[in-house]
Amino acid sequence: MRYRLAFVAGVVIGYVLGTRAGRERYEQLRKGARRMAENPAVRNMGEAAVLGGRQAASRAAEAVGDRLPAQVSDRLRTVRGQRARVGSEWGEG
Repeated sequence: MRYRLAFVAGVVIGYVLGTRAGRERYEQLRKGARRMAENPAVRNMGEAAVLGGRQAASRAAEAVGDRLPAQVSDRLRTVRGQRARVGSEWGEG
């Protein structure tokens, strides 16, 4: 019984100390991630990656051409129409 009590007390103390240190570390990581996400260079790189991906997807779709199944080509036309309405306003706002 004495060993169980000591074990439970150890678990409780470890939990309390761990959660305090864990919360502080979590807050540090969260602040660092927020600073990095707000960095204009990081945002520009992300937007450039999205634009490059869109261009690569468009080139791939053009290369495949009419060999796409009807459902896929219909969906592609729908997405292109939506993108034309939105324009280059992606990521702003």
